[in-house]
Amino acid sequence: MPPIPTALRVTPMLIALGASGGFAAKWIGLPLPFMLGSMLTVALLATFKGNWIPEGFKFPENFRAGFIALIGLMIGAQVTPELFKQIPTMAVSLAMITLFVGLAQAVNYVIFRKIGRYDPATAFFCGSPGGLIEAITLGEEAGADIRALILQQFLRIIMVVSLLPVGLSLYHGTPVGSSGGATMARGATDLAHLVPLIAIAIAGVFLGRRLHLPAGQLTGPLVLGALLSLSGIYAVDLPQWLVNLAQIIVGTSLGTRFAGIGHRMLAKGLVLALLSSGAMMAMGAAMAAAIVPLTGENFEVLLISFAPGGVTEMALVALSLSANPAYVTLHHLYRITLTVVMLGTAAKRMFPKSGP
Repeated sequence: MPPIPTALRVTPMLIALGASGGFAAKWIGLPLPFMLGSMLTVALLATFKGNWIPEGFKFPENFRAGFIALIGLMIGAQVTPELFKQIPTMAVSLAMITLFVGLAQAVNYVIFRKIGRYDPATAFFCGSPGGLIEAITLGEEAGADIRALILQQFLRIIMVVSLLPVGLSLYHGTPVGSSGGATMARGATDLAHLVPLIAIAIAGVFLGRRLHLPAGQLTGPLVLGALLSLSGIYAVDLPQWLVNLAQIIVGTSLGTRFAGIGHRMLAKGLVLALLSSGAMMAMGAAMAAAIVPLTGENFEVLLISFAPGGVTEMALVALSLSANPAYVTLHHLYRITLTVVMLGTAAKRMFPKSGP
């Protein structure tokens, strides 16, 4: 009998471990428990018991993408005619995000260059407030320290995903989101209903990749879900257990990113990520508060829209906190697109490639 491939052997174990952490976090009342609990549990394993995760192991991306696609469908279902009426007010918040991207990049560069003592290329791309893959790719071409760059970019997302719901829980004095009973599920969904949902999700992923959409595994299904919602052809409705499972899968995959990182490098990265993420969250909160009267939108929805986490992760935070995920996702797609354009332009001018 041939040996079982590493991914098939290790992935179920990690998911089970992540799920146990998620239920434990739910029991003690953490916000966004299934994502944070699974992420923290697997991250601790990867950092302190790294030999449990084979060297070179990568969480199966296609498997993760399938659950992200289902989340995209749910977000798309929130796109309604009422949301379109908010587009004029979005001009104000999108303009403020334009300012946020430039200011965050500048502040982060100072943090990573002056405090972290990274070289200019590493400091610049570590400070990117979005575009994780693009920042890593362009930074490597510019000669940045790739291990430091990967660490800081993943810590940016992890730190924001961790700090935002915890901070809102402290602000309210009670758990918020899924730990407080919030849910986006509208009722029980039988197994037969899942078949068309899976088919639509697969079609959405194909659409996202064909059109080269940013975060295509999320935005492709989101577009299809929105079209179905607006047309009334099909009601997209995911059961809560599936939403919880998606959070466990995303959280577990984030936790595996800590494998192979030395304790000293991790400690330095955590301090810098805390400074950087704290500065960006403070800027985002100030800007969100400033435009509440101009947009008429809830402060917490605007705060989530400014928080510089990943699109998928911030969409899950929005779902958990009962904020409009379509509104939030639109702002994050704009932030990432703007950041990628800025990185590409800066890379050509500040860090031209050497050689022929």
